[in-house]
Amino acid sequence: MTFIPTALLVTGGAGFIGSNFIHSFIDNNPECMIINLDCLTYAGNLKNLTALEGNPKYRFVKGDIGDATLVARLLADHRIDAVVHFAAESHVDRSITGPEIFVRTNVLGTQILLEESRKYWQSGVVADFRYLQISTDEVYGSLGDTGYFTEETPLAANSPYSASKAGADLLVRAYHETFGMPTLNTRCSNNYGPYHFPEKLIPLLIHNVINKQPLPVYGDGLNIRDWLHVRDHAMAIETVLKNANPGSIYNIGGNNEWKNIDIVNLVCDLLDARLGRPVGESRALITFVKDRPGHDRRYAIDASRLKADLGWSPAYTFEQGIAETIDWYLANQDWTAEVASGAYREYYQNQYGGGVA
Repeated sequence: MTFIPTALLVTGGAGFIGSNFIHSFIDNNPECMIINLDCLTYAGNLKNLTALEGNPKYRFVKGDIGDATLVARLLADHRIDAVVHFAAESHVDRSITGPEIFVRTNVLGTQILLEESRKYWQSGVVADFRYLQISTDEVYGSLGDTGYFTEETPLAANSPYSASKAGADLLVRAYHETFGMPTLNTRCSNNYGPYHFPEKLIPLLIHNVINKQPLPVYGDGLNIRDWLHVRDHAMAIETVLKNANPGSIYNIGGNNEWKNIDIVNLVCDLLDARLGRPVGESRALITFVKDRPGHDRRYAIDASRLKADLGWSPAYTFEQGIAETIDWYLANQDWTAEVASGAYREYYQNQYGGGVA
């Protein structure tokens, strides 16, 4: 039976994937109320959601998933029947230089959110309930030249970031196995698309090529990633939320494996054409830098279970998706400039006055 939520608590909804999910879900479910809980770390940007200002079915709340009192109040006051948990520290490089905040947010924060959700669910306030954990293929570790991550692949995280996400995933499993809580878990491959914070590969490349700045590439550039358009990811999450059996885990992938250096060259060539530059000009900006510690060599997702069970498959080809992504950044250079300068952080103060909404 299809589960149709009436009120969602979305954590981390001001971030890249969370904001794209909110836009997509509201478009598809205009009657559903969405409460967006985000503490607005550096990666949270309310300008991702300006189109929803004034929408009576959307409300932003500034706060931390580790604030048990706030989480309990939001669940009860809005009769939440589904939690979609994006909130996380997510950048591998930052986890290497400062792992503590990754454990605090991704593990302890998830446990608090789970516990308050469990108590609320067991109170029987709503007839049906789901808790959906958004995770990453990085929890599986690294692949060789062949093979794919499946939902049965053992967790073998290699960075503090991926270890913290694996810990959260195991807590979600434990709450289902111990308490019977109706949890779900998805693990996605690398996302790309609009509103992506420009510390990640594709938006950083686009920003640097436009501004004729160096293009740093780790190691030999031959690390391989599977790329998934963020709007395809949003639709997959909605599909799992509405149709998956509690306790399920689903991998979400784009079936688009690319070497990092090939992505760099493609973005350079597409931007040279759009910007009227000589062919190959932007490739001259490529700078190989020392590889980061524990850099996984290859990720590749087997998403066949999701297609077989629930009928989802990606709508975007990579060629279509990367072209649209580049065009979006070219048309929204003010958005990237405000992120790069830090001006985007003033928007919350101006709009909301700095307090909890």
